[in-house]
Amino acid sequence: MLKEEFRTHASYSGKQRFLMFPAFVFILSLASGLTIDKMLQTVSLGQMAMFVHYSAFLYGLSVGAFGLMGRELIQRRYGTNNYLVAMPYLLPISFRSTFLGIYLRDALFYVLLLLLPATLGLAAAAPFVGFSLISIGLFFVAIMVTFLVGLSLSFLASVVYIRSMKVFLAFTAMLAILFVSYGVFNVPSLEQLIPSYGFQVNVRPFGHDASAALIYLGASAGLVVGLTFLAYMLVEIRISISSKQHENILPGYHERLGFMKTHRALTSKEFVDLRRSGTVAKMFFSFVLPLLFLSFTVWFVNYGLSIPVGFNAVFYAAMVGFMGVMMYSWLNNVDLAEYYSLLPVTVPQVIKVRIRVFLFLTLGISAFFVIAISVLNGETQLLWLALVVMFITSVYMVVMTAYLTGLKTNTFLFDTSVLARFTVLSFFPDVCLTILSFSIGANWAAAVAGIAIVLGMLGLATFVFYRGIEQKWGRSSFAG
Repeated sequence: MLKEEFRTHASYSGKQRFLMFPAFVFILSLASGLTIDKMLQTVSLGQMAMFVHYSAFLYGLSVGAFGLMGRELIQRRYGTNNYLVAMPYLLPISFRSTFLGIYLRDALFYVLLLLLPATLGLAAAAPFVGFSLISIGLFFVAIMVTFLVGLSLSFLASVVYIRSMKVFLAFTAMLAILFVSYGVFNVPSLEQLIPSYGFQVNVRPFGHDASAALIYLGASAGLVVGLTFLAYMLVEIRISISSKQHENILPGYHERLGFMKTHRALTSKEFVDLRRSGTVAKMFFSFVLPLLFLSFTVWFVNYGLSIPVGFNAVFYAAMVGFMGVMMYSWLNNVDLAEYYSLLPVTVPQVIKVRIRVFLFLTLGISAFFVIAISVLNGETQLLWLALVVMFITSVYMVVMTAYLTGLKTNTFLFDTSVLARFTVLSFFPDVCLTILSFSIGANWAAAVAGIAIVLGMLGLATFVFYRGIEQKWGRSSFAG
């Protein structure tokens, strides 16, 4: 399974470029370690560790949805491709063994791909900034276990989803209630929700309570094993395959999109595909959940931790704009693009249509969250600027991502050359808008002027990237 995972990623970007991805993570981690003194002037090491554990937990949640994807891959036609999750239909291996193998594969694959190189980057920075190698090793153990907790929890949730949608909704609602209760009332504590964080705060450099650390580490290991075992036992012996018939809804979408002058029929087809596949609900869940987490983080930092870092509505709007690009990735996962080879369309046309569909799906939700956080923070006077920032950054990010990755966003972002360009093109505007948003209170006129310049440059870059889609992808095939 590890060989197949490597082959799949390497087939898109090449072995050398894919193997450069851990090196890229190592360099980013090294740079972060060397500049940590500057970051610690605003955020304490403990708060930084807490945010890293949040991120590792959420990343584990996103990686472990293969149970849900398993049914999708089996039920849909994907051309000549076969997937390991469907092998029990072809080979003498059980679904339980297959899913357990995929779980172990993902755990090992992403630890080696991301967590280990990031830890080695911190270790390389240790001689220059005075880090303790023992503390870095303990940090790696804590983050790895936090990642595994998220992975195991997602594995269980995805298996429950296959069996019962009602139980799945109740399960996710219970998790949401627990985290909201923690954010509002600090009950249960974060150490109880994620025991590996309890291990972290009781070892160097945060604490020296070996007994408490071992208890939390044991609880974390027990939680990972328990969730994984429960998911393993709940895996269906055979995943049911169903077929559905749909009424002809294409004319209705075509009529509603009468205001479009170009690609009206193709855009209508994209909406039909989204509705037919049942992907819309999952897309919104994967988009809205991070927005809820970001909203909670902004609120918690401002009012829970009382950290004076300037998380205002403009900063939040910029983050919303940069986060929304994940929805474009979902649009490229509804079906294999090679089926478009049978239609009189080109790759650039489909890319541009999906950009439009992305804007239809996300701008309204993004605007709602920006308005909500402006009201909650009592910053309605910044709302007009926040909405402009959100809109321009959203459009820029999706057009830039579409230009760089075409119709294969997930796979091309594992190509280090593409990832490097994506990082630069997203990181610098994000940093500029963050710094300028923090300075609004100190110098309103200068901050707004600076934001206007950055947004103007993003608008120009968006125009250039959009025009360049035709030249970059004009000769590409849907099967390539």
